[in-house]
Amino acid sequence: MPDFKQRSTQEEMMDDFSLPHEIIDPIMDELEVVNKILGGYAVFFDAFQKIGLQDGMIISDWGCGGGDSLRVIAKWARKRNLKIKLIGVDATASAIEYAKQKSVDFPEISYILADVMSDQLLPNQFDIVISSLFTHHFVDIDWIHLIQKMSSCASQYVIINDLHRHWFAYHSIGILTSLFSKSDMVKHDSKVSVLRSFKRVELENLLQQGKIKQFTIQWMWAFRWQVCINCDKKLAS
Repeated sequence: MPDFKQRSTQEEMMDDFSLPHEIIDPIMDELEVVNKILGGYAVFFDAFQKIGLQDGMIISDWGCGGGDSLRVIAKWARKRNLKIKLIGVDATASAIEYAKQKSVDFPEISYILADVMSDQLLPNQFDIVISSLFTHHFVDIDWIHLIQKMSSCASQYVIINDLHRHWFAYHSIGILTSLFSKSDMVKHDSKVSVLRSFKRVELENLLQQGKIKQFTIQWMWAFRWQVCINCDKKLAS
């Protein structure tokens, strides 16, 4: 039985930024299916309704992978006649190439091939920075630096969509991926992702260590955390 008491540091196969298209492309397809089945996009829509999106806003998705979140958000915004710009950021070249191909019908979406901690991403470059199932890839000290960087690059809000470490989530995703996934990587990484994810008190402690003052944490189905950071007062002086 895995240990759910503390975050795992076990590496995920997906952390290899050099993965080729023959591996990445089918995985991106499957991860989009998982997000649809488990309602992962609802975390963003709930947050957007709380903060209120406006025309002209720039939203950047860090660790965007195949860009599925951006395409779903673009469709959501179109239905509401919201004119927003969406920018995906990822360090895996094959994922960015896949995302661009899938997003040809979305001129409001563009992509940057970059490590999210690089100097390519600048203070207040975006209005809102989001991430989906991304921050759990970082060990605690690097997580703190990531959140500080996200808060610096977002002029208004950071929205984090990540997993709740729980035995039910672990075994459920194992069953789900064993039924539909053809990828050994998806079957492996999906369970490791849960083990590397968070409990509420851990998120609170990490945010406090990063001197993030204005934030909310909400649990959402299915075993997701929604962390919203107000960047107007992001860091203590």
